[in-house]
Amino acid sequence: MKKHWTSSARCRTTSAEDLFVEGAAQNQAKALCTGCPVRGECLAQALDERIEHGVWGGMTARDRRALLKRRPTVRSWARLLEAAKREHHDAAHTSERNSA
Repeated sequence: MKKHWTSSARCRTTSAEDLFVEGAAQNQAKALCTGCPVRGECLAQALDERIEHGVWGGMTARDRRALLKRRPTVRSWARLLEAAKREHHDAAHTSERNSA
C-alpha cells in the first residue's frame, strides 16, 4: 500500500495552528513549504478540493483562489502538477546528459 503524501510533509510535526494563520504570519507558514518534497501533492489536494483556509503547498487561500480563477478549465490539479513535475525531471536529466 502506498503511503499518503502527508507522511513526508515537512509540516507534519508542526501544529496545525501554524498553517492556519492570517496576515504577515502567513509568510512564516509559507516558508515551511520551501524545500518540502511533497509540496506539489499538498497544493494539488488544496486546489482539487477547493480548500478555503490555510497555507497548502506554499500558497495562501488568496493565492489559490487567484490561481483557480486564472485556470478555470483545469479538472485535476493533481494530474497537471504531476505531469509538470515529470516534465521538469525529464528536462533536467536531458540537460545533464547533454552537458556530460
